[in-house]
Amino acid sequence: MTEPTIYCPNCNTEIKLTESLAAPLIAATRKQFEQQLAQKDNDVAQREQALREQAKQLAEAKGKLDEQVASQVAEQLKTDRTKITAEETRKARLAAASDLEQKAQELGELRDVLEQNNKKLAEAQQAQSEFIKKQRELDDARRELELTVEKRVQENLGATRLQARQEAEEEQKLKVMEKEQTIAAMQKQIADLKRRAEQGSQQLQGEVLELELENLLRDKFPFDSIDPVPKGEFGGDVLHRVVSQAGQPSGTILWESKRTRNWSDGWLVKLREDQRTAKAEIAVIVSQALPKGVESFEMIDGVWITHPRAALPIAVILRQSLLDLALARQASEGQQGKTEMVYQYLTGPRFRQRVEAIVEAFSTMQEDLDKERKAIMKQWAKREAQIERVMGATVGMYGDLQGIAGKSLQEIEGLELTALEKPEKPGSEHNCF
Repeated sequence: MTEPTIYCPNCNTEIKLTESLAAPLIAATRKQFEQQLAQKDNDVAQREQALREQAKQLAEAKGKLDEQVASQVAEQLKTDRTKITAEETRKARLAAASDLEQKAQELGELRDVLEQNNKKLAEAQQAQSEFIKKQRELDDARRELELTVEKRVQENLGATRLQARQEAEEEQKLKVMEKEQTIAAMQKQIADLKRRAEQGSQQLQGEVLELELENLLRDKFPFDSIDPVPKGEFGGDVLHRVVSQAGQPSGTILWESKRTRNWSDGWLVKLREDQRTAKAEIAVIVSQALPKGVESFEMIDGVWITHPRAALPIAVILRQSLLDLALARQASEGQQGKTEMVYQYLTGPRFRQRVEAIVEAFSTMQEDLDKERKAIMKQWAKREAQIERVMGATVGMYGDLQGIAGKSLQEIEGLELTALEKPEKPGSEHNCF
């Protein structure tokens, strides 16, 4: 380590400072610096003390100033509060005076209305009192009249009852005899009608079905020729000649109607012979009894078989097929191939599927119609039974009163014997289509 050197300020001689030479200088320098440091610490302490005193004085001055400001603010607030209270009190007094004046005016009006109501109430009470008085007088007069009538009725009731009883017994005897004769005649007539109905029921049912079929076809196809086959002649029941819109004959359909419980295969052979005799292109059997395996319609041995509910859609399809066939025949005469194609189409599965779709829709509509008809008939029967019970109760009550009062009871129109006789109801025919 090199020793520090100093230079003489006069001769500029270099003097090396050894530890022995530098120790006094270092001590003196340290002492000097310590004194300066102590002096500075003392100065800092004095400054801190001065600052503390100054801060204390400032705090005291601030407290005094805050007290003065608070006092002034409190006085100002007190003054403002007094002014505001006085102003609000003045406004409240004015509003209260206005409300009080309005209330007084309303109170005066209410008093006037109350006086008017009191006058009206007094008048109404007076009128009610007079009405009650008159009502009491009327009640007394009515009771006196009822008492007088009751006395007179009691005086004549014995003789009237005896006479009424005798007349009622005689009249009841005559009525019973008439009823017995009427019942006997009706029973005889019913027996005759049952016997006649059993004898001609099958024939009548067949004729009804035939007429319904004929009317159905005539209503649906007004421009076609619908001719019934005369009784006793061979050739089916109805001969349906199809006519186009242009008025040209397009073919013939032979209809046969059956209304029996069992199916017979002999009908097919007979209808084919009738078809050849009538020279008809298509033959159809409408029957309630169908062959085994047939639900609504089917073609068996060249003859169409259908249930009555599917007769109309079958007629529409077959008629349209004859029209199409006639149109194709006119458009291409001599072309047997197209005729065979049409025939194959008519006898093929596609035609049957289309007819089945149409028939299913018609069947659904027919079932809905039958349900509605049954519901309406049930409602009518219920209403008829209710009306009959009401009429029976009314007639019974009238008979009781007539038995008591006798001929003094006036006759009521509609309850006499001739008016109570019910006309015979015509037999209703069930529409199968």
